[in-house]
Amino acid sequence: MVGLDIGSKTIKIVDLAKDGAGFSLSATGIVGYTGNSIVKIEDEKEMTSLSQVIRKLHKEAGVSSHDVVLSISEPQVFTRTIKFPLLMDSEIASAVKWEAEQYIPIPVSEAVVQHTIIARNETSTPPGVVVLLVAAPRVIIEKYTKAVSLAGLNPVAIETELLALSRALSPLDKTVLLVDFGGTSTNIAITKNGTLSFSRSIPTAGEAFSRSVSQGLGVTAPQAEEYKKTYGLETTKLEGKVKGALDPVLRLVADEIKKAVNYYQTEEGGEVPSMVTITGGTSSMPKIVPTLSELLGMEVSVGNPFSKVKADPEILKKLASYAPLYAVSVGLAMREE
Repeated sequence: MVGLDIGSKTIKIVDLAKDGAGFSLSATGIVGYTGNSIVKIEDEKEMTSLSQVIRKLHKEAGVSSHDVVLSISEPQVFTRTIKFPLLMDSEIASAVKWEAEQYIPIPVSEAVVQHTIIARNETSTPPGVVVLLVAAPRVIIEKYTKAVSLAGLNPVAIETELLALSRALSPLDKTVLLVDFGGTSTNIAITKNGTLSFSRSIPTAGEAFSRSVSQGLGVTAPQAEEYKKTYGLETTKLEGKVKGALDPVLRLVADEIKKAVNYYQTEEGGEVPSMVTITGGTSSMPKIVPTLSELLGMEVSVGNPFSKVKADPEILKKLASYAPLYAVSVGLAMREE
């Protein structure tokens, strides 16, 4: 399967082949993208321009299949967990249809609504079923499928970034917190035994970090981006000025993560995650792991999206510096149903 992740700053493609019970890597590609975010595109010319970038990436990456699985950006998605009595699958499907209206902020007629059964608690009091409800505006879904179709590709499925991320990074025997630092949003997920149980998206992300450096040090946006990547949260570099500019933003993100975990525990009865896995562009910032670990009081590590994939060691070595950017596209390509 081929996973295509159209991000706000980069577009990533990954081609995986089924290899026994697992997967092997066939091809990867990444390209910078400076145009409008796909959700903001209204102009036909802009849409054509984006599709040409996708077409070129698909060709240059050496991907053979034209069937692709897409992700939709998390801020465009409404995700909720709903508890039902112990119903049959067909009854749950009907119940979700009726219940969806009160859980999503747009008319159901204007949305694409899907659900997944997370857990069947037959021994709980009372027994029940926990369902993950996912909804997205139909007009946004149509933009994604149009961009890909214009590129000569066939969109076979579309899902949220965090569902894909969970598939690529979550262990099957733990409750973990996933944090995906994108360009315009930081996406937070809690997964239990490899299944997405909770998600939240906040608008503080890579661009906010760069903006803070730019304003704090009085440098241009490109310089700020370079300082962020090179010096990060190092106290000894540039007299710790870059760290000083980044700290308040990271504290803001850490506070939102704590609120999300607290909500998951108190409102949804979930267990405390045993560890934090970070990914996305900002996760490669120097000293982010120990700094975030201290702020959260939890073990933090950078996720390796290729950990469940067989690949030539030399290829993985070349991909190492870009690996965190590929997490969503790898998860999309791992989708089997």
